[in-house]
Amino acid sequence: MKSLPRMALALFLSAWPLSYAAAQRLQCNPCSNDYGQVQIGTSKQYSFQLTNTGTRSLTISRKRENGKDFSFSNFVLPITLQPGQGTQMGINFKPSVPWKTSGTITLISNALNPKLIMSVSGTGVAPNGVNLGVSPSILNFGSITVGSSASLQLTLTASSGPVTISSAQVNSSEFTLPGLVLPKTIAAAQSLAVTVVFTPKASGTASANLVLNSDAANSPNTVPLTGVGVAAKAHSTDLSWNPSQDVVIGYNIYRGGTQGGPYTKINPVLDASTNYTDSTVSAGATYYYVVTDVNANNMESGYSNEVMVIIPSP
Repeated sequence: MKSLPRMALALFLSAWPLSYAAAQRLQCNPCSNDYGQVQIGTSKQYSFQLTNTGTRSLTISRKRENGKDFSFSNFVLPITLQPGQGTQMGINFKPSVPWKTSGTITLISNALNPKLIMSVSGTGVAPNGVNLGVSPSILNFGSITVGSSASLQLTLTASSGPVTISSAQVNSSEFTLPGLVLPKTIAAAQSLAVTVVFTPKASGTASANLVLNSDAANSPNTVPLTGVGVAAKAHSTDLSWNPSQDVVIGYNIYRGGTQGGPYTKINPVLDASTNYTDSTVSAGATYYYVVTDVNANNMESGYSNEVMVIIPSP
C-alpha cells in the first residue's frame, strides 16, 4: 500500500517538466560570429536570428554587450515574440585596435532559458599604407657590469600617415623604457626617440623582446633585445716604496679619505717588505696613502710623502 503513492508521485513529477518545457524558449541561429578583418575607423554589421521555439509568448526585456568594439544596431527593447515568431538583432563591430578582440552579447527574457549569451570576435586592421618603422631592428647592449645600467635608443617613424602606439611590452624586468608614456601618437613622416635601458641582475646573457602595438598596418613590431651581465671586478691598490736608510724591522701603511689625513693604519702586522697590496678599496673612491718605518726599539718614524690613488668605477 505504501509503494503506490510513491509510484504515482514519481509519474507526476516526471510528466510536469515535459509539458512545460515547450512553453517558451529563445533560440539564436547562429549563436556566434567572427567578423574577420575590419579596417580601423570603419564598422561591419552582422544580424543574429532570434526565434521563440516554444508554445507561449516570451518577452526580451534587457540586453548587454561585453566588449567595447561591439554594439547593438536598432535593437529596441522590450520585444515580445509569439510562438514560432522570430526577429533579427544587428550587432556592429567597429575595431579600435589592430589585433583580434572578442566579446559577448547577452539577452535577458522570461523564457525558460532566461539568459541567452552569444559570442562575437573580430580583427582590426590599420588603413593600408600606414606603417611604423623601427630603427635599429635589434638592440645589443654588449657587456654591462651587474648592478649598473646602459641605455640605447630606438627611433620610431610613422610613414604614410599618423601612428598611435597603444602599448609597449618587454618580457624581462632587466630591460625598461623610462619616460615612455602611452598611448603616444606620431605624426605622419615624424619620428619618436625611445630610450631602452638594460640593467643586468645576474651574470650571463640576457635576452628579451620588445613588442610595440599600434594602429599601423605592420603592427605589432617586435624588437629583440640582448645584453650580457658581467660580475663587478674586485679592485686593489699596489703600493711600493724605497727602503729606509735606517735599520728597521718593518713598515706600517696608512690610508685616508682626504688629502693630508687623518689616516688609518691598514696593515694588521708590520710589513717587512717594501710593497703592499690594499684589497679593501671601493670602486670610484679616492684614497691617500703614507708609510712609516719601525726600528728595533719599536720606534715609529713620521709619515712619508703622500700618494693619491683613484679607484676606477665600477
